[in-house]
Amino acid sequence: MNFLMALSQLEVTGAEVYATTVGDELTARGHKIFYVSDTLTKPHKGIFHKLSFNKRSIFRRFWHVGYLIYLIKKYDIQLVHAHSRASSWSCHVACKITGTPMVTSVHGRQPSHKTRKKFHAMGDLALPVCEEIFNQLNSDLEMPLDKMIVSRNGIDTKQFYFADAPRNEKPIITIIGRLSGPKGKICYRLLDECLDLTAYYVRVVSGSKLDPAFLRFKEQVEFTGYTNDITQLLHSSDLVIGAGRVALESLLCGRPTLAIGEAINLGLVTNENIEKAMATNFGDIGSKDLDINFSEIANQVTNGVSQSHCQEKVSDIIRANYDISNIVNQLESIYQDVVVYKKKRDIPVIMYHRFIKSTEEKGIHGTYLHVDMLEKHFKLIKKMGFEAITFECLSKMKLIDRLKSNKRYIIITVDDGYIDNLTLMLPLLKKYQLKAVVYVVTGEEYNRWDVDGPNNSEKRVELMGKSDIKELSESGLVEIGGHTLSHPRLPKINLAKQQHEVVTNKHQLEEIIGNKLTSFAYPYGDLDENVKQVVKDAGYKYAVATNSGPLAFHKDLMQIRRIAIFPKTNVFGLWRKIKGNYLFRKNSKK
Repeated sequence: MNFLMALSQLEVTGAEVYATTVGDELTARGHKIFYVSDTLTKPHKGIFHKLSFNKRSIFRRFWHVGYLIYLIKKYDIQLVHAHSRASSWSCHVACKITGTPMVTSVHGRQPSHKTRKKFHAMGDLALPVCEEIFNQLNSDLEMPLDKMIVSRNGIDTKQFYFADAPRNEKPIITIIGRLSGPKGKICYRLLDECLDLTAYYVRVVSGSKLDPAFLRFKEQVEFTGYTNDITQLLHSSDLVIGAGRVALESLLCGRPTLAIGEAINLGLVTNENIEKAMATNFGDIGSKDLDINFSEIANQVTNGVSQSHCQEKVSDIIRANYDISNIVNQLESIYQDVVVYKKKRDIPVIMYHRFIKSTEEKGIHGTYLHVDMLEKHFKLIKKMGFEAITFECLSKMKLIDRLKSNKRYIIITVDDGYIDNLTLMLPLLKKYQLKAVVYVVTGEEYNRWDVDGPNNSEKRVELMGKSDIKELSESGLVEIGGHTLSHPRLPKINLAKQQHEVVTNKHQLEEIIGNKLTSFAYPYGDLDENVKQVVKDAGYKYAVATNSGPLAFHKDLMQIRRIAIFPKTNVFGLWRKIKGNYLFRKNSKK
């Protein structure tokens, strides 16, 4: 997919490091990333366009919106991810005009005033990086809870690792962060009030231009510029002071870390306060703008430099919650949510059963379609530019790739395994070079579940035998899927019978076709959570229902919703069902 990362900054920030780290991980997964910002210092993969978001005159804002619209159209951007207030405002307007899905990562407290409450300007979903921001957005800006998800400030944890404690003659204290704004004021007070500059070797690491106020410390403090070798710098420190990403990286390196941010002094990060640290982005976010008792810091520093490492459990917690791979997994899911629900479309999965050549073959149940209409359906599918894939195909690609802008996928499924799937459908699949998934019952010779019994009066229709199933599979156009032995309502039978129906059917089919099965169809679309678990435990990656399951394909791969095709589904009816928003329209009427 094509994503645009938007930032507004004049110097290196945690937001920039986060955006580029996420961008590089997405690039490694095959996505195309584009950046737009005032500056972009961090090395990155992707195309960068300079746009001065920090110049906020009315004329400039119109220019920002116009340029963003240009970029969205030029690069066929499918989702915009903003990372700052200034950029999110312009992106919000541009995305409204173009209908482009948008999310905004919120890295800090937001100003609270009437216009912000009325005009959140964060797109379709806000992604606060910690719980304190989540709570503030809800309480101060009245953002609905369902319009926010906590998505942490992920980092590439592979870059950071525990190392032996440094053996410095004089303890090294490293302060990392901006020297502008609130962080700059805190750094100044640390140097002025809290740190014994004769007892410690103090260095301040920042990409900010040195404010004249700090010149008085030049003889006793090392002021370094931005560095790309942050790991070595952290490993050589006896104590690290910082917040946000700085604290995360330091703790991953095993260094004692004093979490002091723009709002809170959490003290040394330990097992006891790690949850609070995560909730406040390690001191950067609090219930008010500043809640720091500077008189406590000298003792905390003394305690910190006396320790060889931070607690190892703390490092493990950081790695589990902030690893960039896990964060991007979450983001890909969020991106899919936003794109699918914004556009109100997903990959259509359509459901047939059997096919007939004459009216004499019609049945009582509406599970048949004339083969002539089937050919018209296939012609329409090709004309609309669909590529018919199977679940086997899908398992070999990334799930999010189904939403690529230059692709239009459809999955054709056929239930029960009637002989006409081979004699009538396969020739048409070959003619139009389409693929399908056929779900096969193996314990019956005909549709006994519809024919036998006091309330059934359906015509007898033959099912495929072993050689027919094998021929269908070997065509290269059909995936064979599981559909039980006898087509029971699985929730109505006990666990042992459920397992027998699902597992034995799977083993029989795998023996016939010589391959593992990928997907399963619940008979009648009848299922519950226990049945889903039985199917998953049997080794299936996907399972299809009928009229149940989330509207978004990716939300539950064990309960994929399908679109039923009936005898009266003509060409227009099929177009209406597969053009994109059918399930969403249908669901909205309930």
